[in-house]
Amino acid sequence: MKLDDIQTAKVREWIDQGLKVAEVQTRLSAEFGLTLTYMEARFLLDDLRLRPKDPPPAPVAPPTALTASGPNPAAAAASARPGAGPGPASSLKTVPADESALGGSVSVTVDQIARPGALVSGKVTFRDGHEAQWQLDQSGRLGVIPGKPGYKPSPADVAEFQAQLETVLMRLGY
Repeated sequence: MKLDDIQTAKVREWIDQGLKVAEVQTRLSAEFGLTLTYMEARFLLDDLRLRPKDPPPAPVAPPTALTASGPNPAAAAASARPGAGPGPASSLKTVPADESALGGSVSVTVDQIARPGALVSGKVTFRDGHEAQWQLDQSGRLGVIPGKPGYKPSPADVAEFQAQLETVLMRLGY
């Protein structure tokens, strides 16, 4: 596909504005009547030596409110992210929620190494002292496995657990 000089200048302008390949593809069709597949649009941009700009990275919240059982809380937060492979069982550490900041007696911790099949996992201790393991899978489904079969926490504990979990995961960048 060959573009004339005016069309090439317009495509360069779109890329400079930060448009993505699919958006350039749509504009080519709308403004010039050129119907291209996504792959053809990518090849066209490659031929013109144009690269869509990457979006700026999202700001990462500082992990100052977290404490880790290891010496470096930032390293603990980074290893809790996807892609951290399983290591020896002795390297399993947790990142506890800061109860004073969250204002509750339900305690939530995040495993440094997620359980197999989970995006992120950890433990929760409810007000009555019962513990449970929790995990969040790639589909966003939360699973809670009580330590004592048949145990059900109170609705207030569940609500506090969910609020604390959301806060802790946001701090870790999930």
